[in-house]
Amino acid sequence: MTDSNVNETVLVTGGTGYLAGWVITGLLQRGYRVRTTVRSLDRAQQVRDAVSGQAGEQAAATIEFAAADLLGDDGWDEAIAGADHVLHTASPMPFGAGVDLITTAREGTRRVLGAAARAGVRRAVFTSSGVTADTGDPDTSATETTWTAPSGTPLRAYPDSKILAERDAWDLAAATGLELTAVLPTFMQGPTLGTPNGPGTVEIIRRLLAREIPALPNIGWNIVDVRDIAELHILAMTSPAAAGQRYLGSGTFLWYRDIARILREKLPNETAKVPTRTMPDLVVKLLARHNPQMAMVCSELGRTRLVDSGKARTQLGWHPRPTEQTITDTATALIAKSALGR
Repeated sequence: MTDSNVNETVLVTGGTGYLAGWVITGLLQRGYRVRTTVRSLDRAQQVRDAVSGQAGEQAAATIEFAAADLLGDDGWDEAIAGADHVLHTASPMPFGAGVDLITTAREGTRRVLGAAARAGVRRAVFTSSGVTADTGDPDTSATETTWTAPSGTPLRAYPDSKILAERDAWDLAAATGLELTAVLPTFMQGPTLGTPNGPGTVEIIRRLLAREIPALPNIGWNIVDVRDIAELHILAMTSPAAAGQRYLGSGTFLWYRDIARILREKLPNETAKVPTRTMPDLVVKLLARHNPQMAMVCSELGRTRLVDSGKARTQLGWHPRPTEQTITDTATALIAKSALGR
């Protein structure tokens, strides 16, 4: 714990989220006072229970809670009042029932950052996504100078929600004088805090372990550890150099078959039946006619993405852990929590 942080309050949005839990943990471990938003105060104990395993029960008990929803005005000014910093990690995820991803992301961003500007916080850190810096060229690395154009197609609603919300964030900062930093994570993996409670990025490993897919689509991701992205948020919040900057947070690109191979090599007893065969692209496209998850990956078949996160490493001293460790830790946590559905 750092004594100098004891009197600083940080508001983290979306306290029940995958990333938010690790951000809250990191802040508590550094001695910050943490307040977080939840849609219902009934979920406060869920957050405390999830965080306590890493931060300790005593620290988890100090978390303050505020009820606020990305689609409603009520509660945001009260939630942010007195906060020194705001870390806006909350964002709608694909496949949420009845969720308008773009509207929720954009309106939530305006509400949270608008309230942060009115409260005069020292700095807000906005969780964007690596998809907002896609070059569209497999031979050219994405950097923070790249800005992706929204597609406007329903199948790309999630990437579009991140692209448009980040643009809104920078527009609001320019209009209000809010000091803003954006973190652009690629595909997050790593242990969940608490029990996974729905589709999320760790589904790609959970489905392998649960033997829910017979073969692997020819797709891949730039894997980065959620714990390292949480660390990047805190560095972005505290570093003087980070004001007004974007930071890509990425690790190594892995094909789905690479992830399966790592699991079988590192956890042979638990993963002997993890599939290793590649699913033909034609089969993926046929399945996509009736499966929205398959439909989303069709455009990624055979596509690699190059991402340069050197700016975060050089300016902020960010050092992500090896990707193989992330994959192994994710699987180990899922197995321990019996989240495989079998």
